[in-house]
Amino acid sequence: MSRSVTAGRRGLPSSAAVAAPADRRFRRADIRLGRRRRIGQTIWRTGRIAVPIALLAAALIWGVMLVKTAPLFNVRQVLVRGNTRLSEGDVEALVDGLRGTNILGADLDAYRRQIMDSPWVESVTLSRILPSTVDIRIVERTPMAVARLGQQLYLVDSTGVIIDEFGPQYGAYDLPIIDGLISAPKKGVPAVDADRVGLTARFLVALADHAELRRRLSQVDVSEPRDVRVMLADGPAWLRLGDAKFVERLTTYFELVPTLGDEFTDIDYVDLRFGDHVAVGARGRAAARTAGK
Repeated sequence: MSRSVTAGRRGLPSSAAVAAPADRRFRRADIRLGRRRRIGQTIWRTGRIAVPIALLAAALIWGVMLVKTAPLFNVRQVLVRGNTRLSEGDVEALVDGLRGTNILGADLDAYRRQIMDSPWVESVTLSRILPSTVDIRIVERTPMAVARLGQQLYLVDSTGVIIDEFGPQYGAYDLPIIDGLISAPKKGVPAVDADRVGLTARFLVALADHAELRRRLSQVDVSEPRDVRVMLADGPAWLRLGDAKFVERLTTYFELVPTLGDEFTDIDYVDLRFGDHVAVGARGRAAARTAGK
């Protein structure tokens, strides 16, 4: 009896004699429980963060909806600044519909484009002043000259923009009349030459500090490239001044007036573009003076 038991033990592996078999089912159950615990903890932590965020987002949405519907935030006042030629009524007509709209929902870019439709407006900014005011700041165009095309006159600024047709309502402007600045209309719109606009602007800026010279101008013509031609109120001839040194060349002409009157009759033009060499276009020479006179 004891032999068979002993023999049986000898036939078994050595490990079977000292270790019990593992209970695998028990270990798998332990792993699943740990995973569930970690998932639960993750959900709890996520919830602790997500729920306050969701509540805050809901409160913000509610607040925005409240602001968009509250009469307190409807536009009741429109401030207009920087306007001189345009009246406040003119500007408010350009932003018709702004009053009464919600100040946060108003499309200020669209209203800005509407104001820019006025040829008198060079630039404009619109800003909100809570709770119910829109501030409009305008920079108006400054007329540089009156451009003549045939029998029609136009107000033009220093960038070449035609502001309006010149009429009695603009009589307060003391501006020179410029020929050759604009050309015949194409598709109903007069064409403005940028180079001639620049030439005219340089000429008028040069004379800005010489009021007496500017007052003596009768006509200005920029039909020819790089050549300003002027006629003075007290002179019958065209003076060709080129594209620079306008004041110096006019001064030269005034110094030559006595000599020119002595030597020429029926002067058509005096060309002052070439420094000391002055060319005169005249129909005849003056008669020789009697000796001693």
